[in-house]
Amino acid sequence: MEKKLFQAESKRLLEMMINSIYSQKEIFLRELISNSSDAIDKIYYRALTDDSLSFDKDSYYIKVTPNKENRTLTVSDTGIGMTEDELEANLGIIAKSGSLAFKTENELKDGHDIIGQFGVGFYSAFMVADEVTVISKSLGSDEAYKWHSTGADGYTIEPTEKETVGTEITLKIKENTEEEQYDEYLEEYGLKSIIKKYSDFIRYPIKMDVIESKLKEGTENEYEEVEEEQIINSMVPIWRKNKGELTDEDYENFYSEKHYGYDKPLAHIHTSVDGAIRYNAILYIPEKTPFDYYSKEYEKGLELYSNGVLIMNKCADLLPDHFSFVKGMVDSPDLSLNISREILQHDRQLKRIANNINKKIKSELQNLLKNDRDKYVTFYESFGRQLKYGMYSDFGMNKETLQDLVMFYSSKEKKLVTLDEYVARMPEDQKYIYYASGESNERIEKLPQTELVADKGYEILYFTEDIDEFAIKMLMNYKEKEFKSVSSSDLGIDASDNEEKSETEEKADKDLFTEMKNILADKVKDVRASKRLRSHPVCFSTDGEVTIEMEKILNSMPDNQNIQAEKVLEINTHHEVFQSLKDSFEKDKEKLSLYTNLLYNQALLIEGLPIKDPVEFTNDICKVMV
Repeated sequence: MEKKLFQAESKRLLEMMINSIYSQKEIFLRELISNSSDAIDKIYYRALTDDSLSFDKDSYYIKVTPNKENRTLTVSDTGIGMTEDELEANLGIIAKSGSLAFKTENELKDGHDIIGQFGVGFYSAFMVADEVTVISKSLGSDEAYKWHSTGADGYTIEPTEKETVGTEITLKIKENTEEEQYDEYLEEYGLKSIIKKYSDFIRYPIKMDVIESKLKEGTENEYEEVEEEQIINSMVPIWRKNKGELTDEDYENFYSEKHYGYDKPLAHIHTSVDGAIRYNAILYIPEKTPFDYYSKEYEKGLELYSNGVLIMNKCADLLPDHFSFVKGMVDSPDLSLNISREILQHDRQLKRIANNINKKIKSELQNLLKNDRDKYVTFYESFGRQLKYGMYSDFGMNKETLQDLVMFYSSKEKKLVTLDEYVARMPEDQKYIYYASGESNERIEKLPQTELVADKGYEILYFTEDIDEFAIKMLMNYKEKEFKSVSSSDLGIDASDNEEKSETEEKADKDLFTEMKNILADKVKDVRASKRLRSHPVCFSTDGEVTIEMEKILNSMPDNQNIQAEKVLEINTHHEVFQSLKDSFEKDKEKLSLYTNLLYNQALLIEGLPIKDPVEFTNDICKVMV
């Protein structure tokens, strides 16, 4: 029998196929099953226009049969089969696809589509097989033919016997090597896992003979192993079912079955789009963060299917980073895939699906916020940080999308509130949205800088996460209201106390603060009388854009650039300490230096900043005590 050679280009492509096109060898089974599904589809479409044909879906199936003894794996189907010419055309020229030609000739309008569009998937079998044999009998033909190849050296086609219409592909599985264990493609468990992973939603039954342990007839506790034919795949995916016939439990079971998380999802989104771009999607809002969520190891992405066939486990392009917590899947027949179907071409369809999904997620979160506040707070406590990172990243490109979803703890409400809720409560005379930063709500409540704002009855938002101030700086304002730190040197509040001082007193105070500034040298930008303090003797305020909390965060990073906030030491001129300062300024400059350094270090401690010389500080305290 004469062996036919592949065309030169085809031979090179086959070598590439075997060695590099697919990232995982197990993909071969997905490709062969998809081809079998296509073959059955072709009978279905033929029946639509040929009155002599009837299509009983229950009569069509795909079967996977491993044989460990002979090291063979067979994938057979009851599809349309191939003639000798079709075997030559479809398997003799690599990248020639009968399915692609069929799709081009038939405009499919009823939701079915042909999967195998690239004509190379069949050859993925050579990644795991030394030789491949195809026996096929075409619908309407009395003849069957056998195609056989051992790889790039060529192939043979000869007549053979086959009773039924359809195609049978037998792979001679390679021997194990140190690098690869090919035996897994002969094991029942491994094959079932691959089928469930990639082809679970093929719309025809995928059958296998499996060994089950069953109670022996006539006994109570004696078991025997019985071989029985089972359907491995689910066939009808949940996303193709009508929403009205699905319950919350159905969605939760799917979440669990797909191992999207060990928690119970807070909400799900089931959407079907049939227009310029077609797709189905089921998306989930998780309740809890995965253990690696805020680490470099975490991979975002949705499962991507094409006509029920898994193409990618995690398609990152479908989710923006700020919604990277979303789990779920997308199934679309319209995406442009590359030759191995594993990598998406960056086309308009993918971007349009991603944009639609982005809007759906935001809408669902807004719905939760409005109609189920407790659930939203649960979600926000897990993933709120990610939303704030989203506002800050990409130069604030997504801040308008996210600004209505972020929440902060309120000094008045004693709970998380939105920016919209804050602004709606603002008194008419309030110019700014006030916030205070610190390690915890408890510490912020004790900050001296909050006294004036609180006395005016203004609400304060508490920023306790490192990203908070950076996100707000990027946002700049909300509904035309600017953000203002309670530590800002200018709070925009009239804080006059109606106390009038003579020119002599004012000059004396100014001279005192100048002397204190000289004592502290470059540690502070200035020393001033405070308009914000009520009960506390001292605090820091800041000039410029960098606050003290931002300074701490920036300087804790690996690339510490020693960024410093422009600190102003504010003195409460109504506190008893101020009289001690004035007395020492007039009578004992050494004591003034002692008091100044103590107050400066006290302000550092209030802010949670390190004292440069703790020993000197403790000695200074002792000097005051004696």
